[in-house]
Amino acid sequence: MPSSAAHKRSRPVFKTAAFDDQEKFQPLPQPTGKFPYHLNILDVLPGLPANKIVFHMAGDTGGLVSPVFKHRVANEMISQCNADAVGEDRPQFFFHLGDVVYNFGQEEEYYPQFFEPYRNYPNPIFAIAGNHDADVDPFDENEPNSLDAFVKVFCDTASKSIPFSGDSGRKSNIQPNVYYVLKTPLANIIALYSNVPRFGTITPEQKEWFINELIAANTTRSGKALIVCLHHSAYSADTNHGSSLHMQVFLNAAFSEAGVWPDVVFSGHVHNYQRFSKQYPNGKTVPFIIAGAGGYAELHKIAQPGDPAFPDQSNLLDNVYLEKYCDDSHGFLKITIEKTTADFTLKGDYYAADDSGTGLAAAIYDSFTIKLG
Repeated sequence: MPSSAAHKRSRPVFKTAAFDDQEKFQPLPQPTGKFPYHLNILDVLPGLPANKIVFHMAGDTGGLVSPVFKHRVANEMISQCNADAVGEDRPQFFFHLGDVVYNFGQEEEYYPQFFEPYRNYPNPIFAIAGNHDADVDPFDENEPNSLDAFVKVFCDTASKSIPFSGDSGRKSNIQPNVYYVLKTPLANIIALYSNVPRFGTITPEQKEWFINELIAANTTRSGKALIVCLHHSAYSADTNHGSSLHMQVFLNAAFSEAGVWPDVVFSGHVHNYQRFSKQYPNGKTVPFIIAGAGGYAELHKIAQPGDPAFPDQSNLLDNVYLEKYCDDSHGFLKITIEKTTADFTLKGDYYAADDSGTGLAAAIYDSFTIKLG
C-alpha cells in the first residue's frame, strides 16, 4: 500500500522536454443528440435519490500490458457496488475520465480493455474521451474516423446492444455528444472533450458552449454542485506530462469570461492521484483533482523538488498547492454528494488498491470535503 509520509513537493510543474504535438488534433464527430447537449441522468437511472448521489470516478483504466492492475481496480469498484454493508453509500454509476482503451480507439480494443474488466459492474458508465480513445492508427486498414468506437459505446441515440461488446451484456449509453452536461439531482457535471494532443486542445465552438453552460449551471448553484471534468490535467507535478498550459489558459479564460468558478475540476491523463487547491484572485478556492491511476500499468512519478527538467517557479503555477498525492499505487475515487437540512457537501474518498497482490482490499488513502451551495 502507498506510504502516508508527508511529501516534499508543494507546487505543480512544467516539463521542459515535452513536445506540444498540436498536429495530432482530430476533427470531432457529429453530435448524436440535440444542442445544448444535456443528458438528464434520470433518463438512464430513473430511481436516483434526490438528496444523495454516490458514484465512482477514475480515468486511464485501459491497457493490455500487465492487465492485472485494471482488473484489480475494476474488481474493487464492483465489490463496493455489491457490498450489502454499504447500504445507501453504494455507488450508483461510474464517471470515466478518459482513456478507456489504448493505444488507439479501435473497436477491437474495447472488449479486452473495457467490456471484459467491467462485465460485472452493475451500474451505468458515463465517460469523456481521452487522447488514446480519440487517436487513430494510421496503419488501420479499416480507416476509422476519430472516436467512431467511443461514440458507439457512449453516445448512441438509444441504449442497445453493442456488436463488439462480446458476452459482457453492457448496452450503449446515450450521451448526446463528446462534450455534454450530465444533469443530476444534486450536480451539473460539465464534461469537456480535450482531443488528442499531449497537452490537449479545445475548439472555439466548444469554448463558447462551455462558457454558456457555466453561466447556466450557476443559476442552480444553491441546489446543485458545479463539477467540471476533462481528460487533460491543467495542473500536475508528474514527470511524464507535467502541467498543461493549454488547459490552464482555456479554463482560466472561460471561468473569467463567464464570471463563474466551479466547485471542483476532475481530470485523468496523468497516471497517478493528485489533489491540488487553486486560489483565484477573487478569493475562490477550487480543488483540481487528478484520478488517472485507474488501471494502466505504468504509473507516473512525482517530480523531485529542484529538478531543472521540471521547473515549478512560473507565476502561472502560483497559488496552486499540492495537498496530497499517490504515485505508487493504482486507485479510484468514490464521490458522495449529499444535501440535508443542515448541510450540502461533496465528499471524495480516494481508494488506493493493493498493488502488491497480497489480496488486501483497497483502502482510503485521501479524503476531502467541499462545502456546496
